[in-house]
Amino acid sequence: MAVVFDTERVPDITLFSSGTPNGIKIPITLEELGLPYKTVKIDMAKNTQKEPWFLEINPNGRIPALTDTFSDGEQIRLFESGSIMQYLVEQYDTKHLISYPKGSRLSYEVNNWLFFMNAGVGPMQGQANHFHRYAPEKIQYGVDRYQNETRRLYGVLEKQLAKSTSGYMVGDKCTIADIAHWGWVHAAFWAGIDIDEFPHLKAWEARMLERPAVNKGRNIPDRDRMQELAANKELAESSAREASKWVMKGQEADAKK
Repeated sequence: MAVVFDTERVPDITLFSSGTPNGIKIPITLEELGLPYKTVKIDMAKNTQKEPWFLEINPNGRIPALTDTFSDGEQIRLFESGSIMQYLVEQYDTKHLISYPKGSRLSYEVNNWLFFMNAGVGPMQGQANHFHRYAPEKIQYGVDRYQNETRRLYGVLEKQLAKSTSGYMVGDKCTIADIAHWGWVHAAFWAGIDIDEFPHLKAWEARMLERPAVNKGRNIPDRDRMQELAANKELAESSAREASKWVMKGQEADAKK
């Protein structure tokens, strides 16, 4: 994409991330804005996110995280995907490519859906992933609880998109509200959710994928394998088994602290 930021302040952005539904939100946002950035891949299988140098950037030891040179000339750290996305549009989206003017009615509506994502879809679908794919023993209550709640939240998104005249969540364009949700909806099958139950949401997911910035950003820093895994049950199951090993190892390490 063409560079669109204010040339009086050149970004000095370093992204720390991996190829998860949360992780890909930020490279997609950066690509939509045409911002230059460096990428440091965080290998969660090796628990890199818990190393002391990374905890200086994000004390919670989670991805994504980002550093930049702030307007005062000093480095600033950002963590939590919603916080990072808000920072990027407030600091660099002067042309409102994926946002609306601060303080406007539509800007608050974008925030509504951004927080809906961070407080609802992400946590609930993340737990559905865990009980459906990673838990060492099958606990049906956990599977049902989080899959049903994810379906309920998808239903809320379905109704919102059914009312949309633009095909996007808020107003007449793609915003960070759409970007925040896309990686999770794109990975619906991984949580055991059938996206065909939500036709407007399914069409929106495909529409988003047609955007060059989404298609590029979803493969940073790792190649997006969701479509490949969805088409190959055996591959999906073997990938889940491998991921379960480091998920369980990470949980055990956290429990000792």
